Amino acid sequence: MTEQVTINDVGPRDGLQNQKKVLSPEQRVSLVHALLAASVKHIEIAAFVSPKAVPAMAGAAEIVAALEGESADLAVLIPNEKGYDLATAAGAQSVTTVLYGTDEMAQANVRMTMAEADAATVAILERARADGVECTATISVAFECPFAGPVDPEVIWDSAERFLALGVDRYVVADTIGAANPAQTRTLMETLVKRHGAERLACHFHDTRAMGLANVYAAASAGIRRFDASIGGLGGCPFAPGASGNVATEDVVMMLEQMGFQTGVDLPALMRASALAQELTGTAPGGRARAWLERNVAA
Repeated sequence: MTEQVTINDVGPRDGLQNQKKVLSPEQRVSLVHALLAASVKHIEIAAFVSPKAVPAMAGAAEIVAALEGESADLAVLIPNEKGYDLATAAGAQSVTTVLYGTDEMAQANVRMTMAEADAATVAILERARADGVECTATISVAFECPFAGPVDPEVIWDSAERFLALGVDRYVVADTIGAANPAQTRTLMETLVKRHGAERLACHFHDTRAMGLANVYAAASAGIRRFDASIGGLGGCPFAPGASGNVATEDVVMMLEQMGFQTGVDLPALMRASALAQELTGTAPGGRARAWLERNVAA
């Protein structure tokens, strides 16, 4: 049987949070609908963060309400318990919290230490389990931090062991600034898969150094079967200098499908979603295979 790989599109959240052009909630919902039309079943749709700090994420509750009833895993990012309160009050059924590979990144992003961010996720996880809400933990700057430099893999191993034991639904290893290389990626993910299995592990790559797809390949070779990606290659973190766009969803789907994996994604429809991302933002670069995909699969 063909192996299934799950694609989680983070474009409507991570992809848009650092764009100069701020999209309305209605425009962001239209992008989510385009992804749903392409049979993308896992999408990060919004963030319950301060609109003063991240203006592009204002209106998260409106977005959750507009998408109520969709048969997909629609997650929202939350930075703390206040974010959890707002998200669940709006009807969110899946939340993503952020852990950190360094204190410096934790301070820059949420003005917490690593330990404080860990404690916030523990508290949120306990509440989510009681409420029947899915909880994903993503560890930021898992390979390198823009402020502190390379991250010791043992930090990631210890964090994964702790939070998987606590019962997170997924643990995502994020190369926030696109600093990883495929050898690093394979070594780290092989270790995590050997220790914990691949079922609850995932990866999140940026394409800053043109190694995003190579890192997806390396992680897939290590056994990872779930990846974050962003439609049209949108992305970048407002609190991580040097972070460029995420690896493009259309590139990831194309590569994995050609390798023989099954993603369940309708690639021609995905290209229409990519075109919409470009139309809405004016800056979405599209995937590295954009010209080829437009000639050969767009419809």
